[in-house]
Amino acid sequence: MSGERPGAGEPTRHVLFHEGDALYDDMLDAIAAARERVWMESYIFAADGVGRRFGAALARAARRGLDTRLHIDAAGSLFLAPAGFLATLRNAGVLVREFHRWSWRDPWRYNRRNHCKLLLIDDGIVYLGGFNIHKECSRRLFGPLRWRDTHVRLQSRRLGSEAADIYQVFWDRRIPAPFRARIAADPPGEDSLVSNRTPRQRNALRRMFRHSIGGARQRVWLTTPYFSPDRRTRRHLYEAAQQAVDVRVLLPAVSDRRFMRMTARHIYARFLAAGVRVFEYRPRVLHAKTMVVDHELATIGTANLDHRSLFHNYEINYVSKSPVICRELAEQFLLDLEDSVEITAPVLGRRGLVERLVGYLGWSLRRWL
Repeated sequence: MSGERPGAGEPTRHVLFHEGDALYDDMLDAIAAARERVWMESYIFAADGVGRRFGAALARAARRGLDTRLHIDAAGSLFLAPAGFLATLRNAGVLVREFHRWSWRDPWRYNRRNHCKLLLIDDGIVYLGGFNIHKECSRRLFGPLRWRDTHVRLQSRRLGSEAADIYQVFWDRRIPAPFRARIAADPPGEDSLVSNRTPRQRNALRRMFRHSIGGARQRVWLTTPYFSPDRRTRRHLYEAAQQAVDVRVLLPAVSDRRFMRMTARHIYARFLAAGVRVFEYRPRVLHAKTMVVDHELATIGTANLDHRSLFHNYEINYVSKSPVICRELAEQFLLDLEDSVEITAPVLGRRGLVERLVGYLGWSLRRWL
């Protein structure tokens, strides 16, 4: 966990979290201290040892008269957040919604998920990143094999207002006027929340990745659990490496979705041929979604560098030009590399026939995974 105090030209305080227990404790403290509102959404919200602590905290906030809302994804939380658990929250006064529940009248909408993990406290405290609400991210409950992830806490009235507008877009399906004025912001400024929740924003995350990678001069250090980037993003990564930019991609050796790991391995050879260095994190599931470009741009968020995040899911990322955040994320990246193995052509050559076939199939179906 690390932090930064506001200084000249740096209006946003931040704290980075790489351990679930520290993050969850901090979020629960913030909920307990809230005075006006607690708005939360999570792709996975499980009624386990972690989720029940959050459920109790949200119920207490609602009973105190706060505007308390919980927005979960119907697919991500399927079978994990039982109806009885959600009914208890509703009875306590929490406004609970499930995003895109299955409907035979519109079955295709089920493919578009709300993958965001966002907590907004009052007007100026925002949490976002890769951590879901489930025990798999807790060392206390899951042990040493808990997932490796990254989240950030931001303290800024401007970003708090922006997060509230983004949240409200999904809550009542209308675009607030202040938010409409910000949709065209491209590329992001010093501190920005980049989301793809409105029709005019559907390409915002893709543009952010492409502009950032395309403008790199020294390094692009990318961490993502699922890797099936679109053609133009792949081209930007190839070109950056061929222009002597230090391009490194960190992926999981142990994945919660083995199919996606094999799909990613199917395209490793193309990146190695272009000069991109590929590493696999070995100790446990890697679920963080971060990128550092040179020493002047960093992003933390919910978007994976895969087709589902870039084309189908609703996502939110924090983009910053703070050199402090860049340094802290770069330091964590190097720590993760110590527990990783670099993938080379001989390593790829040892893949078995089944893995090769599954990888080919996964790549062919990448738009729907």
